[in-house]
Amino acid sequence: MRPTVHPIVTPFRVLRISGILFLICLAVFIGSLFAGPGQVGVRTLLSSLLSLGSGSYAGDADAGQTILLSLRIPRLLFAGIVGAALSVSGVVFQALLRNPLADPYILGISGGAAVGAIAGILLGAAAVPFGVPGLAFVGALTTLLAVFAVAGAGRDLRSHTLLLAGVIVNAFFNAVIMFLLAVSSSGDLHSIMFWLMGDLSLARGRDILSVGAALVVGFSVICLYARPLNLIVTGEETARTLGVEPATAKRILLVVTSLMTGLAVSVSGTIGFVGLMVPHLMRMALGPDHRLLLPASLFFGAAFLILADTLARTLLAPMELPVGVVTALCGAPYFIYLLRRMND
Repeated sequence: MRPTVHPIVTPFRVLRISGILFLICLAVFIGSLFAGPGQVGVRTLLSSLLSLGSGSYAGDADAGQTILLSLRIPRLLFAGIVGAALSVSGVVFQALLRNPLADPYILGISGGAAVGAIAGILLGAAAVPFGVPGLAFVGALTTLLAVFAVAGAGRDLRSHTLLLAGVIVNAFFNAVIMFLLAVSSSGDLHSIMFWLMGDLSLARGRDILSVGAALVVGFSVICLYARPLNLIVTGEETARTLGVEPATAKRILLVVTSLMTGLAVSVSGTIGFVGLMVPHLMRMALGPDHRLLLPASLFFGAAFLILADTLARTLLAPMELPVGVVTALCGAPYFIYLLRRMND
């Protein structure tokens, strides 16, 4: 297969493509506001935004405004933030592990967060503010520490060692999840299973703010390492020769990315394949330079999960699907396509 030649990445090209993808994301967001069982028109949208901007929105507003301001806008914002976080994390993991099939769950971050969330549900932590998300975040952080311990934090972090450590830790947490499901009561099973398949329906203002802040901070730090990522992909010896210390860069990026992913997963549930598909699509379309790949994946990942969540809300309306089901239906065929493409 003849390699694709991409244009040289310049600041102008980064801004131009990022602007185009931002407009696409905005169009998907606005279009998704009108999708759903509740009828919402353009006039309702404009009046809702005006009332929100003037601070005159009240709980006794008409049904259309309530649907938009209390349900759809927060949920779509949350979907966009989570999609962006998972996509950017996928870019970083694929670069650091030099594995095209890596995604944010390859190091077991989702498994650790799931264990913490299930434990919180069983212990009744949902009655406490940030109870279940807090325990899920602790589980994700514990997973990261366990992966470093298994991989050997005192030595150079080789890609294959990190990958194997993630597989081992993830397998252990999957066994713990099966045990917790086996001992849980029937009343808790629905909440647990829905969370495990991804659930954006309970997006609250504090969740949006916390995950949004983590995305802004994490993305800013990751962008500072765009050039080191380009060099690490070419080889650790090459990166070291050009003044980049791969082990230090890997530790910083793994910690920042894992914590960003863990916080997103802790409030949204485990949503698979976003971090696998979006970076690959952007890499095929725009090239491997992380100075462009990172912002492109940010906006396209946000648009993708907004669209997936809209389909989850509308395909079987008034019944709602977990968004993870929709992403899995899209991701599984794409995963097979990647495997076949790698073997060609």
